[in-house]
Amino acid sequence: MLQLAEFFPGYPSRLWHLAKQMGVNYAVGPLPKEDHGMKPWDYMNLVQMKQRFADFGLNLQVIESAPETNRIKLGLPGRDEEIDIMCQFITNMGAAGISVLCYNFMAQFNWFRTSTTIRTRGGALVSGYDHALLANAPLTEAGIVSEDQLWEHLKYYLERIVPVAEKAKVRLALHPDDPPISPIRGVSRILRSSDALQQAIDLVPSEYSGITLCQGTLATAGEDIPTVIRKFAAQDKIFFVHFRDVRGTPEKFEETFHDDGKTDMLEAMKTYYEVGFQGPARPDHVPTMEGENNDNPGYELLGRLYGVGYIRGLMEAAAAGERERQIQLAELKV
Repeated sequence: MLQLAEFFPGYPSRLWHLAKQMGVNYAVGPLPKEDHGMKPWDYMNLVQMKQRFADFGLNLQVIESAPETNRIKLGLPGRDEEIDIMCQFITNMGAAGISVLCYNFMAQFNWFRTSTTIRTRGGALVSGYDHALLANAPLTEAGIVSEDQLWEHLKYYLERIVPVAEKAKVRLALHPDDPPISPIRGVSRILRSSDALQQAIDLVPSEYSGITLCQGTLATAGEDIPTVIRKFAAQDKIFFVHFRDVRGTPEKFEETFHDDGKTDMLEAMKTYYEVGFQGPARPDHVPTMEGENNDNPGYELLGRLYGVGYIRGLMEAAAAGERERQIQLAELKV
């Protein structure tokens, strides 16, 4: 059964309480803050964060942030030092019993939007991207960064961290590039499709190298989400899921409520149950609703409550449908 999770701050908050009240038992956490001289990636810092969640009744399954990796992505001097820190981080995650690292290879800037104040249903605010607004944008200080360079740097990186992840038994869940368009201000983006994700995890094959299946990003790219689920589930490569939706194309799109986008979300959930996915999944990039100040676009509270409730309903429907499907398959065998 899919593990319904949420992304939480590292210390108890109102969201922690509300999530437990909604029946959420799995946590996705941030990189811990530097604390009493402990680096964010230090073992005891990770242990203490995991235990804070455990004491609250939440099982920390995923860390969805990491130490600085931009030099790695751009192939700059100092990248080996960044890789050494990542190796320490992964090793300490494994020792602390945290099993999944969600990471990305978006150079110079990560998640990127041109607006965080688009009005959607009922006046709720969502983020969006319009590539035309960047037609005259200057290059970043990184200059021109080619796709070939990024593939070379990604391979160099994976050759170093995958063996460490294997030893630590930490699953590396690679997130696609968001937005899935290239280049942006001269910086290429290489992980823009399911085929590109496949190419990436095939660079250094390992049972511990897989993907974060971000439905919103891949739907933006024009992919059929149930097909993508089946493709990676057949290889046991879905380590983590971002359950969200959009409308539009890579050139111009906006986020939506979970029930208001281009994807058949019930069909997607049914597919997770069909393939037997049992990993963590969380709502992602929710609308900012009435009464909220939009200080944290995509992660204000009310939209998360709506997303969790909607996903729980889909889970119940999908579970019932899967039971019926199994009964029908059994009857065919008689």
